[in-house]
Amino acid sequence: MPRKLPGKDVVIIGLGWTGSILAHELTAAGLDVVAIERGPWRDTATDFPPSYAPDELRYRLHHELFLRPAQSTLTFRNNPSQTALPIRTWGAFMLGNGAGGAGVHWNAETWRFLPTDFTLRSHLTQRYGAAFLPEDMTIQDWGVTYDELEPYYDRFEHLCGTSGTAGNLRGVIQEGGNPFEGPRSRAYPTPAQKQPFSHTLFAQAAREMGYKPFPQPSGNLSQAYTNPLGVTLGPCTYCGFCEWFGCGNYSKASPQTTILPVLVRQPNFEARTECEVTRILLDSTGKRATGVVYADTSGEEWEQPADIVLLCAFSIFNVWLLMLSGIGERYDPQTGRGHIGRNFSHQTVSSAIGFFDRRKFNFNPFIASGAIGMCIDEFNGDNFDHSKLGFVGGGYMGQVQSNGRPMETTPVPPGTPLWGPEWKRAIRDNYLSTVFAGAGVHGSCYSYRGNYLDLDPTYRDRFGRPLLRLTMDLHENELKMSAFLTDRYAEIIQRMGATQVVKQPRKGPYSIVDYQTSHICGGAIMGSDPGSSAVNPWLQSWDVPNLFVFGMSAFPQNAGYNPTNTVAALAFRTAEAIRTQYLKNPGPLVHA
Repeated sequence: MPRKLPGKDVVIIGLGWTGSILAHELTAAGLDVVAIERGPWRDTATDFPPSYAPDELRYRLHHELFLRPAQSTLTFRNNPSQTALPIRTWGAFMLGNGAGGAGVHWNAETWRFLPTDFTLRSHLTQRYGAAFLPEDMTIQDWGVTYDELEPYYDRFEHLCGTSGTAGNLRGVIQEGGNPFEGPRSRAYPTPAQKQPFSHTLFAQAAREMGYKPFPQPSGNLSQAYTNPLGVTLGPCTYCGFCEWFGCGNYSKASPQTTILPVLVRQPNFEARTECEVTRILLDSTGKRATGVVYADTSGEEWEQPADIVLLCAFSIFNVWLLMLSGIGERYDPQTGRGHIGRNFSHQTVSSAIGFFDRRKFNFNPFIASGAIGMCIDEFNGDNFDHSKLGFVGGGYMGQVQSNGRPMETTPVPPGTPLWGPEWKRAIRDNYLSTVFAGAGVHGSCYSYRGNYLDLDPTYRDRFGRPLLRLTMDLHENELKMSAFLTDRYAEIIQRMGATQVVKQPRKGPYSIVDYQTSHICGGAIMGSDPGSSAVNPWLQSWDVPNLFVFGMSAFPQNAGYNPTNTVAALAFRTAEAIRTQYLKNPGPLVHA
């Protein structure tokens, strides 16, 4: 029997970007807030000092910052005819662990989704007709528009000090920025980062081919910046240790470098780390959350009562906790009924490696940052005509080479032996003169009836709970898109002067081994109709009005961008609604 603690106004499950934003906004409103985080506390000065933060073995290969499968894992299969097996080592995606969540180890690519991404099904149906979409594709509109989110995109960018070049200021296209982006109310808070040689060469080649290249929006800052909360970040040193790493220079935006220093000083905020929430509690009606149960490091269980429950864990764990707590109707792929677990999606990334004459080109790939590069958006979303291509969706592409770390950066031409002196010579001869990017093409991944999350009938975790089961495969639409975009990307690499280009389009079936991105979405999707979504446009549960569910689990499908800016914008928007609407009249913010 859990030991019952004194009640709080708000309990937050998870202290990553969304948990930190919501805790700050609601403590500022005078609420008593406790955040419960499964992993350890992490602080920039003590956890990521420059003396050992750039440790490729520790962080990239041994996964120091990530959840251990022994703590919690999930099972995987491509389709229901297979038996799902537990994931023993993370591969296709990485799951953050500890204060700051995935905001500690992200690359800091800070994109806004396209306006049409939020009205996707309506837009594509209107342009191409409903019959153009695959029959089993379950994409839908979000229930919120770009214009409604724009002020909150702006808030997050200025919290982070995002470096970039505006492409659309209040409807006026700006030279040097992304001409396809939605209108923004003001420019980025800091200028775009300076671009290394290969990135500049990519932009030159793209421009010669008629494209409009622009610098990738970056949370790796181009200059020192003090954000609206009074927290100061420093300029990026281009060390190349961003993704998978914490930043000891205070130059990558993260909860630790933007918001937690202010939040932890609030007397009405408390963080409990290394405590795992095992379920959300409901009253006898099943229509009101009364708090949560969590276990500490000794395994002892505690009940934390609260008036409002905010579910801010990583996307798949949001879905898992909803299922384990009996909240909402679980998705049935046979009937299509239910919404908890529905519309799982990931990302469709690909690339092309360019080998250049080493006597003429020296790219110094180790001079880089996590979110650096010159990109084009001509083939993202529905920015191009799909009518004769046989697929929908797209992605941004660019020379976004974020590092040249020696253990993993071993580009060699096809035909090179896999080991031995010839392999070593090939690495030596090609390291400085090769253009490569793990996700040079960052493509969308749309949702399908057969891609979903549910509870595994066989395997259980250390608390005796059934593991979450992932059923996922790539579909013809995404494979066609990947092949088409990879060809366009390879054409630009060839134009840069490569002597050999090796294309790497995404191939099926979906692999749980090959890293793609950590942008796994869906399972508790948002929408304007309770008949087709788990949460309303304010991320409030249709079934339990004092429960709000944040993060990528709300995405009905995945766009061709990195998700963090959109995740944070939705959090800021909901925080404002809780302060200005919900607290005055607790209950549904949208009536079905």
